[in-house]
Amino acid sequence: MELTQQIPEISAYLTADEAIDHEHPLVRETAARLRSEATDAYSYAAAAYAFVRDTVTHSADSGDMRVTWRASDVLATRNGICHAKSHALAALLRAEGIPTALCYQALADDSGDPGAVHGLVALRLPGRDRWDRQDPRGNVPPGVDAQFSLDEERLAWPVRPEFNEVDYPVLYAAPHPEVLRALRTAADRAELWRTLPTAL
Repeated sequence: MELTQQIPEISAYLTADEAIDHEHPLVRETAARLRSEATDAYSYAAAAYAFVRDTVTHSADSGDMRVTWRASDVLATRNGICHAKSHALAALLRAEGIPTALCYQALADDSGDPGAVHGLVALRLPGRDRWDRQDPRGNVPPGVDAQFSLDEERLAWPVRPEFNEVDYPVLYAAPHPEVLRALRTAADRAELWRTLPTAL
């Protein structure tokens, strides 16, 4: 699959917005702490990925009903669904000058019916002429083994064409409006599951 930038200018993938608020003090402090132990952009990106994947709990795994969507709130509460965790990772990467996009998958639920759109990120490290998708969702469900990788994708859920699952090729500079609307307006996670789009 060929990934396509929604906006041609790479600078669009470094900006801060209301969801990817990488100018917030908590985001900056977290980035500085991770950077202090990194030797280069690659090791920083891998550390930021592991931090979000492993220390921010996916709320479906923990049973937390709160809905977070702003990166600083995700880091403060250490809670969020895939989209929220992607916003947090994008903020940490952009805070250190690594272009980061949001991308999406249409996945099926356990019964094979369309499920909520899944969110992940793509980053572009210095010296690389392509974007690399990374999935910080978390590896709690049995069989999920998402890893930071540039050699081959190690996502939480590779798409299954037989279930009409889709990798969307567009690299978004900001959260998709339908996804963000659902996150911002849901009173709790139960409502969020009902309002997240199943396709883009």
